[in-house]
Amino acid sequence: MELLEKQHMNTSWDFRTANTKTYTHCYHNYPAMMIPQIAERLIVKYGKNAKTLFDPYCGTGTSLVEAILKSINAIGTDLNPLARLIAKTKTAKIELQILDLYLKEFNDFSFSLNFGINEPNIVIPNFKNIDFWFSKKTQNKLAIIKQFIDNISDKNVKDLFYVAFSETVRESSFTRNSEFKLYRIPEKQREKFNPDAFSMIISKLARNRRGLIDYLDKTKYINAKAQIFGFNTVETIENIPEKSIEIIVTSPPYGDSRTTVAYGQFSRLSNQWLGIENANQIDNKLMGGKISNIHKFGINIVDEIIEKIAIKDNKRAREVYSFYKDYYKSINNVSATLKSGGYACYVVGNRKVKGMTLPTDKITRAFFEANDFEYKNTFIRNIPNKRMPSKNSPTNEIGKTETTMNNEYIVVMRKY
Repeated sequence: MELLEKQHMNTSWDFRTANTKTYTHCYHNYPAMMIPQIAERLIVKYGKNAKTLFDPYCGTGTSLVEAILKSINAIGTDLNPLARLIAKTKTAKIELQILDLYLKEFNDFSFSLNFGINEPNIVIPNFKNIDFWFSKKTQNKLAIIKQFIDNISDKNVKDLFYVAFSETVRESSFTRNSEFKLYRIPEKQREKFNPDAFSMIISKLARNRRGLIDYLDKTKYINAKAQIFGFNTVETIENIPEKSIEIIVTSPPYGDSRTTVAYGQFSRLSNQWLGIENANQIDNKLMGGKISNIHKFGINIVDEIIEKIAIKDNKRAREVYSFYKDYYKSINNVSATLKSGGYACYVVGNRKVKGMTLPTDKITRAFFEANDFEYKNTFIRNIPNKRMPSKNSPTNEIGKTETTMNNEYIVVMRKY
């Protein structure tokens, strides 16, 4: 079957002027987030009468929120603990009255600290390089805030505070916030950098409360629920019976985290402050994290591009192969969860390696066709509003950058 069949640019998927931060979508920035308008349109178009949506790489839960807004139960999985925390919080119905009690208590607590009242005994977390990324003054403020949150008894409210705390951690660190990877701001900037962590988190909590109010109003009569798990879809699918899902809507990683979008690095400082063990190892656990020797897939479109890269750089070819090997295993496992006639909608990007564009859209199609799916369509969209770097360093060599993806490919497959 000709792989270009039905593939076409469709600017109606760009959503250039759309507000992508409606409802609880406003809660937390995250790399390469799928915008809610795409998830919503795919659910409406391909999820008629669906009872359950599955997102195997759910990130912060965009598709899960949109499923619930359409009265569809949602299941998501992600290996990053921070992503799971955000997704869980975005899909939770939090009691507004209880939240407001804690918000008032926190505001009063913050106010009292300004006058030296109630100075708490704090414990600064002990993780590597904390002094490299945070001033002592900021460490004290963050530790005070964390201690307050730890003592919140309502689990959902506590998680909402943790989500706001996570953003505060990153923005009050010495990290260049325009980057996903961890790069420290120059010394002259550090000398002048004096963030007010209390003002930051109060502002974020107020923003998240507004989003929560809209979400609660919209879901007042909706009983759909979300479940978020941390299993690795490359290895297994847990808690999801075979042929139990009607629609999959997801945006998988575009490549391994080391050279593409560094989800683990972006989340590392937050995860460390939240007490996540081995927070610096998350990128190694994601698809392509373990480098393998190259073997043939028996699928021409992927075998040929890996061979071309290997001619230029065998190490890079092994890295690309390792990502697609894990991606193939994941698609094999995910495919088994879908009912006959169900749709898998994958929003992917075609990154460059060694000057060559990897046709991940066509590879996605080929991997699903190997699992008894039929190809339905590919919508090509411009990326005007997805949080992506304009350039990346695919070689990880200082100064060597390439333009990243300008388009996304929405690949729609249907199970026979």
